[in-house]
Formats: sequence, structure tokens, C-alpha cells
Amino acid sequence: MAFASGDEGDVVLADGGSAHLRVVRPDDLDSVQSLYEALSSESRRRRFLRPITPAHAAVQGADTDVDGHHFALVAETDGGLVGVADWYRLPDDRAEVAFTVLDREQHRGIGSLLLEHLADAAISRGITTFVASVLATNAPMLQVLTDAGYRAVWDRAHDVIEVELDLTSTDALVAAREERERRAESRSVARLLAPRSIAVVGASAQDRTIGHALVQNIVDGGFMGAVYPVNPHAMEIHGRPVWRTVAEIPGPVDVAIVAVPASAVEAVLHDCIAKHVRGVVVITSGFAEVGAGSSEAELVALARANGMRMIGPNCFGIANTRDDVRLDATFSPVAPTAGRIGFASQSGGVGIDLLSRLGERGLGVSSFVSLGNKADVSTNDLLQYWESDPDSDVVVLYVESFGNPRKFARIARRVAMVKPVVALKSGRSPAGARGTMSHTAALTSLDVAVDELFRQAGVLRVDTMEELVDTTALLAHQPLPRGRRVGVISNGGGPGILAADACVAAGLQVNELSDGLQQELRAITLPGAAVGNPVDLVAAADAATFGAAVRAVLDSGEVDALVVIYVSPLVTDPAEVELAVSEAASVTSDVAVVACFLGTQRGSGPVTSGPGGRAIPAYAFPESAAYALERAVRLAEWRASPRGAISRLPNVDVEAARAHVLGELVHMPSGGWLDLEAACDVMADVGAPTAALRRAMTADDAVAAAVELGFPVALKAGAADLVHKTDRGGVILGLADPAAVRAAFAAMLATLGTAMGGAYVQAMVPEGVELIVGVTQDPTFGPLVLLGMGGTTAELVRDTTVRLVPMTDLDAATMVRELKTSPLLTGYRGAPAVDIEALEALVLRVAALAEAVPEIAELDC
Repeated sequence: MAFASGDEGDVVLADGGSAHLRVVRPDDLDSVQSLYEALSSESRRRRFLRPITPAHAAVQGADTDVDGHHFALVAETDGGLVGVADWYRLPDDRAEVAFTVLDREQHRGIGSLLLEHLADAAISRGITTFVASVLATNAPMLQVLTDAGYRAVWDRAHDVIEVELDLTSTDALVAAREERERRAESRSVARLLAPRSIAVVGASAQDRTIGHALVQNIVDGGFMGAVYPVNPHAMEIHGRPVWRTVAEIPGPVDVAIVAVPASAVEAVLHDCIAKHVRGVVVITSGFAEVGAGSSEAELVALARANGMRMIGPNCFGIANTRDDVRLDATFSPVAPTAGRIGFASQSGGVGIDLLSRLGERGLGVSSFVSLGNKADVSTNDLLQYWESDPDSDVVVLYVESFGNPRKFARIARRVAMVKPVVALKSGRSPAGARGTMSHTAALTSLDVAVDELFRQAGVLRVDTMEELVDTTALLAHQPLPRGRRVGVISNGGGPGILAADACVAAGLQVNELSDGLQQELRAITLPGAAVGNPVDLVAAADAATFGAAVRAVLDSGEVDALVVIYVSPLVTDPAEVELAVSEAASVTSDVAVVACFLGTQRGSGPVTSGPGGRAIPAYAFPESAAYALERAVRLAEWRASPRGAISRLPNVDVEAARAHVLGELVHMPSGGWLDLEAACDVMADVGAPTAALRRAMTADDAVAAAVELGFPVALKAGAADLVHKTDRGGVILGLADPAAVRAAFAAMLATLGTAMGGAYVQAMVPEGVELIVGVTQDPTFGPLVLLGMGGTTAELVRDTTVRLVPMTDLDAATMVRELKTSPLLTGYRGAPAVDIEALEALVLRVAALAEAVPEIAELDC
């Protein structure tokens, strides 16, 4: 977040609290002077090295950023000013920086955040270096400068150290910022999920009310802290005394659960602020989901400015099953099962149902958050928390919208490398798709963007609630498969074949087992067994046969995953088979094992031999097991795949392209299509070649242009807003001589009339494979870059692939190769191959343009 004059924003501090940063104002004079006066004598000595300092001058001239020579920020928390920082520009591209934080607020990361945002403002004004004079004994300040991540040069002269910070972005700087953000946001969530005391505002003694259910679940769940029901009209609830307001509660309150009418929520927040509550969970609905977004934003601003974070509104609560917390602050009818899954749901109904279904499958949660409207605490915050949470092994998300997709991708990518992330994202239907004009926009959609976001971040997207539970069951209990080789063992031929078919359909490999392994299996199976893969043990196979077969296949090293299917006949005991399979599978730990028990009355929990035994997820159908295995394989492959690098291509001048686009917007401030010549100029700025063209207003002009360019040529209507020109008769190709050009111009004019807008004559390129490269701007995800087979049938064939920006060289390479018709590019059936490297470079140049010039709404090449 970078601040310019008049800008402001909230930040999360190192201890999980929050502060408000904004540009200093002239009326801050008294507050800043009071801040200086409140400093301890040691802090004043460390801070002021001479009578007048840049920070003091910032107070006297707080509005002096007009010429870019002076910039100042203040930090506020709990309604008061706690920090001030500024820089003064020196005669070169350097600036002298200084900042002050109240003694009691130090060690909360305020200084680091002030420095970070001062640097962003400085860079935007052409400043590349900060200089600071620091007393050698000022260890806290030296630590802030050291931990900031900037390249630093230190020069000690007696008692003062002169520090120079290079503001140029580096990997170390980015890593330092991301780590500060991760620690701060993780701690802010931890304060909400592991409170020592809770107030339930809107608690009720009346059955079948949310206020009653919240208190009942907290008490029945065995919460390890203090519980304070709050209701001005009740005396006792669940055997506990009731308080009229939060402020009247005698002990400290860490978190407040708010379940009052929407009109009363703001007053409750003020009450919580007076009590120094650290977080609020707003159950109340009636805000952004019904169009009252402004009042919701005011609640967030109020909470964040006073050091509180807020979950909701319009949510159904939070839970933490850790033994020293035992918090069920929800109004769910089913108590969360304890386990090792971090689960967040944007929908209350989906969340309640999935908590129940996960429990039925033996999948408990470490913590659960109903996000509701996500006004403050978001999926991104929770990912930061679960990444380092030792009690969470898998992350499960139900998502309806994204607030900051780029941040989600960055955080989720890091989390998915160590903990699987499974997401169910609603909204696949085209019902909400916007109207589009260009080919590129017509070939992309919001759901395509979501798919790409998840793919890049390593998030496993599922399509249904059932698939979410099935996939999570595998990831929670089994290792990721090392490859795509799957073995199938069954005591029924049909189910085994169905499982094999499902695995192959999912892109997995059901290879024939080696001769040696087949001989080993024949020695332990009954006559008539099939041992090629799938392995059919026949119906009479007993538990010992199942166990021996499973052990042999797992020990062979020939499979990366194993599907075990048991169909219950009357001649074997299902419980004995379960025990044998589990014990056999427990011998190895690097092959994923899943099971299907058909025709039995067992529940849907995992197969296990008891405490300490290997838990094997059980599925109702072989197809469900195959689906889950494919998702696990996909994650393993993503983790092992290279990440690629951001390419620095020659002849890419994004500043020139931006200047061209902004120049056009001067003439059409509401936006519109560039004419062909202007569009080609923009493409030339990023080094993308275009066919030579000339403007022609008459038939004679067109003939002269064609002679100059050389035949054959194309004639295109000149009107910029005439989209899909081919459909309107606005493109005529392959004109071989002057007469053909003249006739084409006349025909086009007769068809389009004044809408033709003159014409362009453009050189024809040689025959080849027609492709489309384009950009469309999504309001949520930003630019999407598309590559696909082009021509008039592009939208019919729909052989396309998309990427979000920024794009790496690997992104471009995989885009080219994942087209279904990519063999056409590499010399299909003797045809000449195209220049793949040039195509990849073109895609990267378009991506660089899309990222640098967000004003480009749509682009077709």
C-alpha cells in the first residue's frame, strides 16, 4: 500500500493489532508536539540530533508535499497519534528520513511500516536512496533499519552512524516485507481464534435464538476461558450473570461476539473500544449483502482505527478445537469435530453442512471461521495464520468472491508448498458474465480467471461439496503420490474395471504389473484370480489374501497409489478385511492408499487398524476415489514443477506504450477502441511486429498505398469502433492488383457507407497457422492474457488458454503447448513448424503491455 497526499489506510501491526496511517495534515501540529513531549528523555535523546529536524519541520509545514520535496506520514491507533515520520529530498535523488514512535507503542512494528510506506512514496517521486543519522546507542532504530530488507551502507563517525538505504526492490526486500506481513496478519487472527475471554453481545435466555445458541455452544463446548453474556434486559443466561454492556464487565475481554440488530452494531463497537477488546465477530446481517456497504465500511474503519480486527458481518461464528481453547462460538447445531483441518467458509449454510460432513468422514477441524461478508478478516489473513499453525495440516476453503486476488495467489502459492489447499469456488455458470465485444473477452470469463488463479497458486479446485470432502479425506490421511501410476485390487471384477476406467479417465496410469509381481500375486491368490492390473482376487478371497496382495503391490515400487475395493459377500467378514488392509498399508508410508467398501453397512469414516495405525480414506464409489487421487497427483506435480522467471525482453518500452494510450484517452476520456494505426504504434512500443499499413480515405489512396506496400494486400474498414469487421464486410483479403483494390474499396463503401470511416491497406503475411493473442481486463483479477487458435471460428472452436499477469517464461511456454491443436504449431502431418520462440516472446510482450498499462480494457491480435 503506497500513500500519496490525501491517501490513508489501515495496517496490521507485528503484535496482531492495527493502526491507521495517513498523510500528515496542518491540524496535526498540536498532536505531533504532544507526541514529542510524551517521549521519554532517552527516546528524545535518541531521536533529536539537532534543534530542528526533518520530523519537526514536518509539523510546521505539514502540507509541503506539493513539489515532491517533502513527505510526511502519521500513525494512529486507539484514537490517538502514536507515530510520525517524514523525508526531505536532498539535492540529488536521495532523501533524509526520520521517524518517531511513542515509547509505549515501540516494538509493535509501527516504525517498520512507516518506513515501508515512506519508501513507496519516495520511489514514486524518483527518490532511490534514504539517508539517516542514528546514534550508535539507538539499538531499536538500528534494528528497524536492519530488518527492513533494503541494501544498506553503514558509516560510523564517533557516536553517530550514517545509514544509506537503497530503495531499489530486491528479492530480499520483497521477502522481508512479506514475512512482516505474514507474522502480523497471523498474530491478528490468532488473537481472535484463541481468546482467554469472550463477551456475547446480544446473548438471550430465549430458546431458538441466535444469542441463546451462541452462549450454549460456547458453554457446552467447554471453552477454557471466561464467558460474559451481555444483554441489558436479562439477569442470567445458562447459569451465568448477564452484563448490561461490555464496558461493565469486570475482567478483560479479548473477543466480542456481536449478535444485535444492525442499527445497534456501531454502538456495540464503541463499547468494545472503551473496554480495549482486541477483536469482534459480527454475526449480525443487514450490511453489504443487502446493499449497505457504506455502513459496513464505517464499522471496519472504526474497528481498525482502534486496534481491533473484525470477522463478518453476516457470519455464523468461529471455532477452535485446540485442547487449551475449546471454543465453539457458532450457532451451528453440530459441534465441530476436533482435527487438523483449517476451514473457512464465506457461506454460513455451506459451512454448517461441511462441518457435519467432514466430521462424518473422521475429518475434524483445528479451527473454523465463517467469513460472511469478509469486510475485514479475509481468506488471505486466514491463510497467513494456517501456514504456520502447528495444529493444521490441510486448508479447506469455500469461496464466493476475492478481495485481493494477487495477494491470494502470492500467499496461497507459499502455503500450498507445505500444506494442501482445497477450494470450492461457486459461480461457474455464465449467469453473471458481463457483455463482451472483442474475441478475447468472449473467450474468457470470470470462472476461467478463477481456474487460472488457483492453478498458479497450487490450490486444488473442486466442483462440488462431495468432491471437497473426498479430496480432503485423501490429503488429510495419505501422502501425495510420487507419480500417476495406480494399482487396483478388488474382489469383484466389475468394480475393479470401473475403478481402472475412472483412473484412466482422470489422466492416471493403470499399467500392467510386471511378470515378477504377477507371479508373486498368483502364489498368494485363489485360482481364477486376475493379476495384471486391475487385480481381481475373486469373491471368495479372505482377509489374509487381501492383506498379502496389498503388501505385495505396495512393496513392489510399481505403483504410486493403490485403490482397494471390497465387495461384501457372505463368506468374509468386512471388519477382518478392513483390519488386514490397514495393517498391510501401514508397512509403507510413501504410496497413497484409498479404499471402497461396497455392499456393506459401514460408515464413511476412514479404515484404520486402531490408534497409531494408518488411516485409509474410504469412498462410496470407485470414481470418487479416482477423482481424489488425481487432485493429489496434481498437487504433487505442481510442487515439483519449476516456477519460471519474469523475462526481460529487448525493445520493450512500456512507458512509451502507456504514454500512447493516455494520449488517446485525452481525446476519448470515456474510453473506446483505438484505430488500427494507433494500436499498431502501441504494439511497436513493446517490440511486437505488425504488418505494414497505410491509411486511405479514397479508392485512389488505397490503390497508391497498395502499390507502395506491394501486392497482395488486405483492405480493412478504418472505423475504430467497427468491431468484428469481417462479419460486417469490413475486411477483404488477398487483393492482387490495383483493380481488385479499387473494386474492394467500392464494395466496402457500398456495404458500410459512412460507417466505413475510410480504410487501411495492410500488407498480407505469408500463409501459416492463424492464432489469437489478446487481453481482457477483469474488474476483480486484472488483466488476463489469452492465446488460442484464431480466425473467424475462434469463438466456435474455443481452443484457448489464459494466464494472469505477471507472466513468466514458463507460463508462455506452457500456454503454447497446452492448446489442444498445438501439434499444428510443430509441423503436423508434414506442415512447416512455426517459430515457437517468437510466439512465446509475443505472448510475453503482450503480457508486459497488459500489466504496465491497465487502461487497456481489451486487446485482440
